[in-house]
Amino acid sequence: MLDRLQELHDEAAAQIESAVTLSDLRDVRVKYLGKKGPMTELMKGMGKLSSEERPKVGQKANEVRESLTGKLDAKEAKLESEALEAKLQEEKVDVTLPGRPVPKGGRHPLTSVVETIEDVFIGMGFTIAEGPEVETDYYNFESLNLPKHHPARDMQDTFFISSDLLLRTQTSPVQTRTMEKHQGVGPVKIICPGKVYRRDEDDATHSHQFMQIEGLVVDRGIRMSDLKGIFATFVKEYFGEDREIRLRPSFFPFTEPSAELDISCALCGGKGCRTCKGTGWIEVLGAGMVHPNVLRMGGFDPDVYSGFAFGMGVERFAMLKYGIDDIRHFYTNDTRFLSQFKHV
Repeated sequence: MLDRLQELHDEAAAQIESAVTLSDLRDVRVKYLGKKGPMTELMKGMGKLSSEERPKVGQKANEVRESLTGKLDAKEAKLESEALEAKLQEEKVDVTLPGRPVPKGGRHPLTSVVETIEDVFIGMGFTIAEGPEVETDYYNFESLNLPKHHPARDMQDTFFISSDLLLRTQTSPVQTRTMEKHQGVGPVKIICPGKVYRRDEDDATHSHQFMQIEGLVVDRGIRMSDLKGIFATFVKEYFGEDREIRLRPSFFPFTEPSAELDISCALCGGKGCRTCKGTGWIEVLGAGMVHPNVLRMGGFDPDVYSGFAFGMGVERFAMLKYGIDDIRHFYTNDTRFLSQFKHV
């Protein structure tokens, strides 16, 4: 039995030495030292040995087991070290290589334009008001002096959700909501930036969804000259000191009198060119004195209070400022276009 123990030791040692992978080594461990291995089977026969042979065989068996366990642990550590080294070589990173640049984004040009316009009006004492994009027919039309079946409604092709709910066609409903909050007590001095929706065919100058900024001033003694003074200041702040304005008579159901605001053409200096269609002027927004009916529905007494309102298209102001010729550029998410405005 002592000779058999030595044979098992030498046989196992040879297989441990020749093991190439950790899996091979585990197989050797189970084969020789496992519960069903030859070492275990051999030790089961110790009961048949004499009292003199039993201690010698037991001692030899322990020596063999300790020797094989030591060889297995040493080989396992060696194979793990080699595997780690191989993995490190395979995943080696050359730290001297230049890094890959991460492209940086920037604010969308419409966001920049809105923030610039807001800053100008905030500097003149205006505050910012907001309202829902899904509106009721009352706030979008009726409270703005556009009762049901009014022909002027046809000017705004509307996305109706139900007979009473719609996607707002203008940010003017915010004006009525704000006046209601004031409960007939002035002053009111707000601008309302936000998205609006109309059933337009998308082309270079039209979009079914665009941005507006509307404004409202209501107080005692407000006159048309106040409106002109506000925009004389705004246009010079936004477009430059050399720009001039003019007001042309127009019609809007919610203002009376109403006017279109034009600015002098920057390309020709007012002499006339293709951009301004030879007139020297470019239309930028509509405005006027708030209609008494609108004041009344907002909770203000038109015999005591007066006011003016205006509405401008953000995309139009951006196109004029940056020389953009197609409104669709703002919504196609082309990084070649957007990257031009990282620093504006």
